[in-house]
Amino acid sequence: MEPRRVVVTGLGALTPIGNTLPEYWEGLISGKSGAAPITYFDASKFKTQFACELKGFDPLNFMDQKEARKNDRFAQYALVSSQEAIEDSGLELDNIDKDRVGVIWGAGIGGLETFQNEVLNFASGDGTPRFNPFFIPKMIADIAPGLISIKYGFCGPNFTTVSACASSANAMIDSLNYIRMGYADIIVSGGSEAGVTMAGIGGFNAMRALSTRNDDPKTASRPFDKNRDGFVLGEGSGTLILEEYEHAKARGAKIYAELAGGGLSADAYHMTAPHPEGTGAKKVMVNCLRDANLKPEDVDAINMHGTSTSLGDLAETSAVISVFGKHAYNLNINSTKSMTGHLLGAAGAVEAIASIMAINHGIVPPTINHSTVDDDLDPKINYTLGKAQKRTVNVALSNTFGFGGHNACVIFKKII
Repeated sequence: MEPRRVVVTGLGALTPIGNTLPEYWEGLISGKSGAAPITYFDASKFKTQFACELKGFDPLNFMDQKEARKNDRFAQYALVSSQEAIEDSGLELDNIDKDRVGVIWGAGIGGLETFQNEVLNFASGDGTPRFNPFFIPKMIADIAPGLISIKYGFCGPNFTTVSACASSANAMIDSLNYIRMGYADIIVSGGSEAGVTMAGIGGFNAMRALSTRNDDPKTASRPFDKNRDGFVLGEGSGTLILEEYEHAKARGAKIYAELAGGGLSADAYHMTAPHPEGTGAKKVMVNCLRDANLKPEDVDAINMHGTSTSLGDLAETSAVISVFGKHAYNLNINSTKSMTGHLLGAAGAVEAIASIMAINHGIVPPTINHSTVDDDLDPKINYTLGKAQKRTVNVALSNTFGFGGHNACVIFKKII
């Protein structure tokens, strides 16, 4: 059976640089930094005292207080971005077969704040086990797609993928294949994360993974810069409505792009560090191109994983040069994490949305905060430094790599 084509018909974004899709895109092309001192808790004793938090987000604008209290922030975020994407898609919910609509979501951690607070409450008491009855459902990573399905009555495939920072890219690839194989016509896919907590900052600080540029948070996320000193933790959610092409055409849906393929691989090397030669990154991009039936020279832009870590940026750049050869120098390469920070399990979805918008607007968002050339990186690579660049983008690729050596890559192309 010929695999069915899959297209993107709706988008929703809740990010540190914009709480809606239009605000997010405006933040990207204007080179806005989402980093600022942490407001969620007193971070004065932490090595890192800043993060990319959401700005001006109030869950009560989207749900009543009772619902908000029952849900961890990561689940609230999922509901909000999914509402925007479903509305954006123009789906008439009363006129579709909801048994053919699924939700496949990505979250690297899930309800970290809920877990943290329940343990703190127990530890501060007299030892009597008093726990919130919603503790477990608030914490589990799979509650987000469950809540979305409950809200809209979607009865198709429903689960969460967990592969650290590759989680939501994995979710999109699973969604792609479920639709290709005929198990669903529409899948709400994406990812959310709310890791800006005491446990999140403290845990990543203990690993020496985070930037400690407390004197200048806005410039702390600086992928490909010689003076990068770690990533900046972010939070938020991104949702894509993935739909079978003929189904979308039949209802007259607007189509942002085609999800042409996805690739997966493992480094099989180290718990947290990438393979120094970028072997897993090479394999995942090759696998993605093969799955999409595209050649390296067909690609116009790559949204890199680009975390602002010395090992990661070097290994990924090496992999790109290995896979794309001379064409690597014709690409626009960027890292939107320079603006949003690292959204962990939500990164793949939020960054895929940036790639889709680049296709639709003919603009590649910049990599900001670059000031010093890293002699270990190839100077002929166009990292889209400082300012957005206009160019025709017919094909865009997005990389996400997670702790444990999980690699996922998705590729989008313009519908001709």
